[in-house]
Amino acid sequence: MILGIDTTTERLHLALVRGDRTWTRGLDVGIGRSHSGTLLPTLQELLGEAGAAPADLSGVVACVGPGGFTSLRIGVATAEGLALTGLPTWGFSAFELRGRALREGGVRGAAWILLDGQRQEAFAQLWDTDAVTPAQKVPLAGLAGLVQGAPWWTPSGFLERVRAHLPHPPLALQDEEAATLAGLSALCRDLPRTPAESPLVPFYLRETDAEVNFPQASAHLSEALRRGHAR
Repeated sequence: MILGIDTTTERLHLALVRGDRTWTRGLDVGIGRSHSGTLLPTLQELLGEAGAAPADLSGVVACVGPGGFTSLRIGVATAEGLALTGLPTWGFSAFELRGRALREGGVRGAAWILLDGQRQEAFAQLWDTDAVTPAQKVPLAGLAGLVQGAPWWTPSGFLERVRAHLPHPPLALQDEEAATLAGLSALCRDLPRTPAESPLVPFYLRETDAEVNFPQASAHLSEALRRGHAR
């Protein structure tokens, strides 16, 4: 049984996959309901629904970012903690999850995936069945120049801020949550056919606020430590 984890946004996504069976959950988190306080109890609920126990897990796939600096580390740290029991792990990016969600939702062809980068910026990557361009950070005011007339999609929570900068309408998913959970389940099936990754390395795509405000304090760090490993 493979466990899938995505903690990179204000929605917690979990999936358990055993053969052709899936058990999934999507929950809002935020003030008073954090990823750290919600993830393991929700996993325990899912295991109960599946009639399984932690010992039945055979591997973990986890979203490594980009996303919320603290929230994505909660997911990665949980996967790494389970890896200490001997479970193999695999990572995937937040773009790959949304690319899978688009395909599970019936969207075909290349499209820009735009995620909330905070600070009036977006994280952007062009995806088809795989990444077409490197992931990048772009000011919201620069989105029109980047996307031009190409198809684009963004999660509903970021839509209003993006739509103000792009004149043409986005691709639509009839049920964004169902498509995201289906995409996570598909990754649970596909990634264990590839070599395991250890350790999982976060992909931040930007510096932390501390690094921005005190650049000299982090000047000695490598780019991999400052922004994580690009995917």
